[in-house]
Amino acid sequence: MNFDFGKILEYSVYFLAIINPPTKVLLLASMDPPYSRRELVSVSTKSTLAAFLILIALGVAGNALLTKFFRIDLYSLSIAGGLVLLLTGLKAVREGRFYEKKAFESVPDLSIVPLAAPLIAGPGTIAISISTVATNGAVFTVIVIACALVINLVFMLLSRYIGNFLDRIHVIGPLIRISGLIVMAMAVQMILSGSGQWLQIVFSPV
Repeated sequence: MNFDFGKILEYSVYFLAIINPPTKVLLLASMDPPYSRRELVSVSTKSTLAAFLILIALGVAGNALLTKFFRIDLYSLSIAGGLVLLLTGLKAVREGRFYEKKAFESVPDLSIVPLAAPLIAGPGTIAISISTVATNGAVFTVIVIACALVINLVFMLLSRYIGNFLDRIHVIGPLIRISGLIVMAMAVQMILSGSGQWLQIVFSPV
């Protein structure tokens, strides 16, 4: 099967923009106490694999898996994911860190929540996965998602070094707060978008 590599690159960059690697880098760099190298590799790898499986499963199965099996509409996923992101961004804006590691003593890492979902596999990337499968096929979608996630994984694995560099020049705090504000804006957009879809369904003529 022949693929247009320019199109693959275009879609991969689009997915990567929605994933937004800087937010993951700053989240991992702001952990208190910091992750060790082994913990960083483990968390980054687990979250990437989990996000890949989520995006592929929901992309291929589409709305049928959500609505028929889980009985969840995409707008509900958007609102729920937005609320999780809103709390994450608010902590970053107020305290200059996304999470404190000691707050998750009962949970070994943040691989699944919030990293894999909703920060990587959020309503936006899920919706794009579904539409990309519909327009370009499952194999094409798997390729572009894999490319975007591999690039994001590289940034996550380098987050310790990036964080140390930013800390030396005393900008990591302001950047985390700015990134937190962006995350909050994304969260509000997700909530408004989901609410808008719900209201459209509620008030649409039967």
